[in-house]
Amino acid sequence: MINFKNIYFSIGGVPLFENASGFVPTGHKVGIVGRNGAGKTTLFKLILNEIILDGGVIEVPKNYKIGYVSQEAPSTEVTLLDTVLKSDIERSQLLYNAQIEKDPNKIAEIHTRLSDINAYSAEARASSILNGLGFSKDDLIKPCSSFSGGWRMRVALASVLFSNPELLLLDEPTNYLDFEGSVWLENYLQKFKNTALVISHDRNLLNKSVTSILHLSQKKLVFYSGNYDFFDKERRLKLDQVKSQKNKQDAQRAHLESFINRFKAKASKAKQAQSRIKILEKMKPIVIEENQKIPTFKFDIVTKFSPPLVTIDQATVGYNDVPILKNINLSIDPDDRIGLLGVNGEGKSTFSKLLAKKLNLMKGKLNSPQKMKIGYFAQHQLDELRPNETPFQHLFTKLDKEIPSKIRAKLGSAGFTQDTMDIEVKRLSGGQKARLLLLLVVIEKPDLLILDEPTNHLDIESRESLIMALNDYKGSLILVSHDAFLVERLVDRLIIIKDGNVSEFSGDIYEYRKLVLNNNPIKAKQKYKSEKKLYQVKTKTYNNKDLKKLLKICENKITDYENQKSNLENEMLLENFYEANNQKRIHEVNIELKSLINLITEEEKKWEELAVKIEKLN
Repeated sequence: MINFKNIYFSIGGVPLFENASGFVPTGHKVGIVGRNGAGKTTLFKLILNEIILDGGVIEVPKNYKIGYVSQEAPSTEVTLLDTVLKSDIERSQLLYNAQIEKDPNKIAEIHTRLSDINAYSAEARASSILNGLGFSKDDLIKPCSSFSGGWRMRVALASVLFSNPELLLLDEPTNYLDFEGSVWLENYLQKFKNTALVISHDRNLLNKSVTSILHLSQKKLVFYSGNYDFFDKERRLKLDQVKSQKNKQDAQRAHLESFINRFKAKASKAKQAQSRIKILEKMKPIVIEENQKIPTFKFDIVTKFSPPLVTIDQATVGYNDVPILKNINLSIDPDDRIGLLGVNGEGKSTFSKLLAKKLNLMKGKLNSPQKMKIGYFAQHQLDELRPNETPFQHLFTKLDKEIPSKIRAKLGSAGFTQDTMDIEVKRLSGGQKARLLLLLVVIEKPDLLILDEPTNHLDIESRESLIMALNDYKGSLILVSHDAFLVERLVDRLIIIKDGNVSEFSGDIYEYRKLVLNNNPIKAKQKYKSEKKLYQVKTKTYNNKDLKKLLKICENKITDYENQKSNLENEMLLENFYEANNQKRIHEVNIELKSLINLITEEEKKWEELAVKIEKLN
């Protein structure tokens, strides 16, 4: 167990933790959540003794092996596979000792220990982890220095996972992963046997991979059992209770103060007044969790174009005369909401740049209305913000005819305070830069909106605010995101980019996720395609007819998944199912069964939510 006992830590005299206590049970996978600036990364540094507590103690079991992904990605001439293998220091040392040891008894002891730690299967395990994180078999023998920073961070993550630490610390691990890598990591963490602390704003990861939540709030640590959805529900209930208690306390305080003010000067009532003053002094004020300003993005009405909005015919695109994507044939309508799938490096960003008209075609045609406005957001654009200018100056330049008070109102809606509006961009956090860049895209009033990993630096509340805005957006949306929660709620059409090809995926995101887990992202039969357009999470655009239609879709999906589950269970009852030569099929069935159980649970939950909404409308 990890114990936090009355910890106190301040930065520049401002307390970040104040008499904060809590614990993490051994073997639990715990999501670390809290508003930006609450101290999540600082907590990791305190556990690692990279910084020292001002007071209190953090108890970590002695000799615990702690795994943490450093911000420094490996950039050496050592191969990927060898880099990962070397991360298991005990194995490396034992193998070295086995080569130099002369005593037969000690050699036997070394090989016994190597067997105990599964050292002989190490290469297979390391290869499996690297493969799960998106590396091919050929990549494993290439030097780390031949990969970009994002891919090298995956090597660092693979090294930590391979070392199998007793305590695993992950700080926003999906930020440098694609959708496929994120799905693999979710599955890996579900099976991880030791203790893991995961800082993440990826709601899907926090729902599927952790068993508890540690909430950092008001300089304290609060432990919740269950995933993020359970925590969110419990926290809201608790907040409502605290607000109710505070209202009662405020009323009681007002009554006491009124009595004291009325009678403290009267001799006949002085004793009672003094008694009430003592009651007031002993009354401990109830403090409500401070709400962080949540950004609200709002898209203007788009131009109405006749379909198709964009047509691409026999197109080839690439860089420096080297084609990346070939023979693209695609049509995009004005109200399409498209998610781009495919591992990093296959060409999702290349395709996005083509649509954004930032890359010219090498062959073929691309047609779109001349007056169509395009909004384009990509992570690399964060570096294109002018570092010595403030957010206000960025908008003032873009909106030169807008009066300053309106510019400040727009910045305020994007979550900027009066202070942060006038801070140089180079001093802003990653999240603040991302919100500024999104705001600059929004004010373009785009008819076609292209978002390439828009949420990497956004917290959960900002992500949900963006989902609501995008559900209200009437134009065409192209989305690249590793965040399944975002993809599921925003897109109704999926396109796979793989091996230089751009092709429709005929299934939904659940089917694609299942195929990724089976390491076979191929086309699947399309079902329930209309669901994504109808189901608009946390908006007020519901109508009874749509909700009933969605309810029926849920019921059909549950029936379908139950039938598939029943077929698998019947297969498992066959007399020869568990024979030795059927191991591959046993493994496949177990994965499919687990996936179906998760899908049934998700659909049942969605059905309950829809039923409640229908009841309210009636």
